Amino acid sequence: MRKTRKSETVMRKLLTVTLLLLSFFFEATAQNNPPLTGTVTDPSSKPLRAVTVSLLNAKDSSLLRTSITDNDGKYELQSPDSSYLLLFSMTGFSEKYSKRYAAGEKPEGNITLEVSGKKLETVTVTSKKPMIEIKADKTIFNVEGSINATGSNALELLQKSPGVRVDNNENISMKGKNGVKIYIDGKMTQLDAKDLAAYLKGINSTDVEAIEMISNPSAKYDASGNAGIINIRLKKNKKYGTNGSVNAGLVQGVTPKGNGSLNLNFRDKKVNVFGNAGFFIGDYHNNQDIYRIQSDSIYDQKSNSISSNKYYNGKAGADFFIDKRNTFGVMASVSIGDGVWDNKSQTIVSYDPTKAYAKTLNATNSIAGKRTNFNGNLNYRFVDTTGTEINADADYGLFRGTGSSFQPNYYTDGSGNPLYSIINRNNTPTDIDIYTAKVDVEMNKWKGKFGFGAKAAYVKTRNAFEFFTDQNGVPVKNLQRSNRFEYIENVNALYVNYQRELTKKISLQTGLRAEQTNSEGDLTRDDGIVQADNNIKRSYLDFFPSAALTYNISEKHTLNLTYSRRIDRPSYQDLNPFENKLDELTYQKGNAFLRPQYTGNIELAHTFKSLITTTVGYSHVKDYRSEILDTTNSNATFIQQRNLASQAIYSISIGSSLPIAKWWSGYVNFYGNYQRFKGQLTNTDLDLDVTGYGGYLQNTFQLGKDYSAEFSGWFNGPSLDGTIRSKSMGAADIGLQKQFMKKKATVKISYTDIFHTARWAGNSDFSGLYIKLRSGWESQTFRVNFTYRFGSNQVASSRQRKTGLETEAGRIKGGN
Repeated sequence: MRKTRKSETVMRKLLTVTLLLLSFFFEATAQNNPPLTGTVTDPSSKPLRAVTVSLLNAKDSSLLRTSITDNDGKYELQSPDSSYLLLFSMTGFSEKYSKRYAAGEKPEGNITLEVSGKKLETVTVTSKKPMIEIKADKTIFNVEGSINATGSNALELLQKSPGVRVDNNENISMKGKNGVKIYIDGKMTQLDAKDLAAYLKGINSTDVEAIEMISNPSAKYDASGNAGIINIRLKKNKKYGTNGSVNAGLVQGVTPKGNGSLNLNFRDKKVNVFGNAGFFIGDYHNNQDIYRIQSDSIYDQKSNSISSNKYYNGKAGADFFIDKRNTFGVMASVSIGDGVWDNKSQTIVSYDPTKAYAKTLNATNSIAGKRTNFNGNLNYRFVDTTGTEINADADYGLFRGTGSSFQPNYYTDGSGNPLYSIINRNNTPTDIDIYTAKVDVEMNKWKGKFGFGAKAAYVKTRNAFEFFTDQNGVPVKNLQRSNRFEYIENVNALYVNYQRELTKKISLQTGLRAEQTNSEGDLTRDDGIVQADNNIKRSYLDFFPSAALTYNISEKHTLNLTYSRRIDRPSYQDLNPFENKLDELTYQKGNAFLRPQYTGNIELAHTFKSLITTTVGYSHVKDYRSEILDTTNSNATFIQQRNLASQAIYSISIGSSLPIAKWWSGYVNFYGNYQRFKGQLTNTDLDLDVTGYGGYLQNTFQLGKDYSAEFSGWFNGPSLDGTIRSKSMGAADIGLQKQFMKKKATVKISYTDIFHTARWAGNSDFSGLYIKLRSGWESQTFRVNFTYRFGSNQVASSRQRKTGLETEAGRIKGGN
C-alpha cells in the first residue's frame, strides 16, 4: 500500500502544470481574433468532405496555413493578424477564391463549389490527411494512411491508437480508465468483452477509414462509457459513377492467415447504392502461465491455446436524395464468426510449506462456437438553408451466439500414473435482440447552435447454461449448475445541447442528458432452487451534464476546458449469475448484483500553434467495477466482476503532429496518470494505487517514385485493474508502401513487434491469494496487402450517419 502523501505530491505536480497552462491567459492582446470557420457544399447544397482550404496573405497571396473540411463540410483555421484571402480547391471541382477580408473579419459562412468541366474519369484523387489529427473534442487516427496497419484487424488497430490500451483479456481502456464504449459508424456495439473482441477481429484494417477517440462526449451522445467513446469509422465510397476497390492480404505468424474484401458503389445526383463484403481465415496461437499460492498449496499452470477462426462480414445500403432538403436511407450489416478454441494445460500441485510434489492435472478444453451480428437501420434526414437539420433513425440489432465445451481433466502422480479424472461439458446459447428509435434536431437559435433530441431503447437477452459431467462415459446433466437467465432493459433519454461564440475569443458548448432506466434479470435454475439473486429489478433516473469552454488566447495559444458525467452499465452476460468452468481449478461467475459505475471527467487542454496539445485531467469513479480473482473452499479460483471501490485518476498527456521535413512527417504522444482505489473487498479494506505512463510514436517517410515507409511504436507502463498489477509492455512496427498503375494500385508490407516485446505480465497479492500471470500471443508477424481501386474518381459529399444502436450494441462481451 502507498501513503496518501504520494497522492498529494501528484496532485501538486498536476496543479503546477495547470497553473502554467493558465498563465497563457496573460498573452491575450487586443489583436487576438477568433478562428475562421465555414462550410463548403456542392451545387446541390450537400456538404463536401476533404476540400483543401488555404489561408493566403492578401498582400502577396503567400500561403499562411491550410485546413481540410470534415464529413460535414466544415473547416476551421486560426485567424491571422492581417488581411487575408481564402482559396477552396478539390479534385473534380473548380477552384474558388474568396473576397479580400480585413483582419478579424469573419469569412462568408457557406461556399459552393461548381463541378469542373474537365473529364473527371481520368483524374485520381490524392488528397491526404495527416496520420493523427488532434482536435478540440477528439483525437483521430486516420487508418487508411498507415502502412503498419496493414493486415491488422480492428482490435489490433485499437492497440496501436494513441492513449488506448488492450490488456491480456482483450479488455479495452482509454487514458487509464476502463468502461470505454466502442462505436461502429456512430453506433454503439452491445457486446460483452469476449464477443466484442471476436467481432472486432472480424473487421479488416482495409475496411477502416479512421478511429476517433472522444474522452468527453457532448449530451448528444449516449451517456454510457465512463472513459468516453471510441468510434471506428468504416470506409464509405464518396464518388460519383460506379467504382470500388478490392483488397487481399496475408499475415504470417506461427501459421499463415488470410483476409480480403470487396467494396462497390454507385452514385448519381438522386441515389447512392453501396455495399462491401470481407473475410478473415486463420489460426492464432497464445500461451499463458499462472502461478498461484492458495492456502497450503502451490499451483503452477502452463497452457497453450489455438483459436481457429473464420469471420465473414458484409454491409449494404442506399441513400435516396429526394431533393435538396430531404434524404432517406436504408442500411443493413451482418457479421458471422465460426471458430474453435482449443486449450491444453498442465498444472503441477505442490505442498507449500515443504514444496513437496502432490499431483499433476492435465486438462484440455475445446470450445466450438458461432456468433452472428445483424444490424438494420432506417434513416431520414432533413436540412434547409437556415441551418435546421433533423435526423430520425429506427434500428433493429440481433446477436446470436452458441458455444459447446468439452473439458476432460486427468490427475496423475509423479510417474504419470492415473489417479482419477473428471470430464465436464457445457452448452451456452445466447440470444440478444435490440430495438431503438431516436431523433436529433439542430437549428440556429439564440446567436448559436441549439440541439435537442430523444431516444428509446428496448433490449431483451436470453442465456442458457447447460452443465454436464461424464459418468462412465455418459454425459449427465448437473441440474444444480444448469440454468436459464433472461434480462430485459428499457432506457429512455432526452437531451438538450447549446453552442455559441460568447465573444470573439470565447466559445461555449453546454448540454444536459436525462436517462431513465428500467431493468429486470430473472434466473431459473434447472433444479428448481430459488436463490437470493434469482430476480433483480432496478429502476433509476440519472442526469448527465456536459460542458466545453474554448478560449483563443492568441494565434499561438488556445485553451479548452471540458466536463462530462458518464455511466457504465454492466454487460448483459456479466449480470448472469451462472458459473462457467474454464478448467477444473478455474471458472468464471456472473454477478446479478452489479451496479452501474458513474464517472465525472474534467480536462483542461492547451494547444500551441495548432501543433502541440497538452492536456491535464481528473476523473472520479463511483462504484468502480473490475474483474476480481477470488477463491473457494475447494482451492479453486474464480473470476467475477464486482463493484469494488471509488477510483481517482489524475492524468496528463502531450501530443504533437509535427511536419519535420517535406519528406518526413510524424506524430508523438506521451501520457502519465496516477490512479488510486479505495473501498472494500470480501470484508477486507482495499487501498491501492499505481502510477502509469506510456507513449505512441509514428513516422512516415516519402522516399520518392511513389515509395513511402513508416516506423511506429507504442509503450504502456504499469497499470492496475482491480487487484492485478500489470507490468510494462510495448511494440515497434516497420512498413513499406509502393503505389503504381497511376496510383490505383497499392502494395503494403509490414513487420510487427520487431523486438518481440508485446508480452503481458501481472501479479496480485490480496486476501490470502498470491497469483503471478504471464501471457503471449502472435504479435510478431509479417504482413502483405494489395489494394486496387477502379471506376470513377469524381468525388461527391459523403453522408456519415449515426444509427440508433449507439449504446446498446456495446454491452455484448469479446475474445477467449
